Amino acid sequence: MKTVRQLLSEKGSQIWSVSPDTTIFHALQLMAEKDIGALLVLEGDKIAGIFTERDYARKVILRGRTSKNMPVREIMTSPVVTTEPKQTVLQCLASMSRQRIRYLPVIEGARLAGMISIGDVAQAIIADQESDIQRLEDILMGKDLLI
Repeated sequence: MKTVRQLLSEKGSQIWSVSPDTTIFHALQLMAEKDIGALLVLEGDKIAGIFTERDYARKVILRGRTSKNMPVREIMTSPVVTTEPKQTVLQCLASMSRQRIRYLPVIEGARLAGMISIGDVAQAIIADQESDIQRLEDILMGKDLLI
């Protein structure tokens, strides 16, 4: 099973972030520009929270608030659930399901190493399963394989 480290090496470790004082409107503009569903909220190099489309929908729109001048700190999710590079994608899926979250920042030591999404995890699991299926089909068809 693929690890988070392997997943990050394939997808990259690009992280998009804002400060807690960034307006929600500006954060949404950045998310739209980068075509992403979440931003880390950083104070210096420390994770202060995470801002997601879900935060916006549930904490601004549904409450009739405005996002033009409101800072991200007022609605970000904190504390943030994280993972480590040594974790498997299956372990991440279990954690994400249990916590009901879609994004996991990856922490290596004290350093932010990247962020993975539920979509990244699902794609990795599907790729692993397709590889396993192909291997089994090859065995059933009598093809020479080194296992």
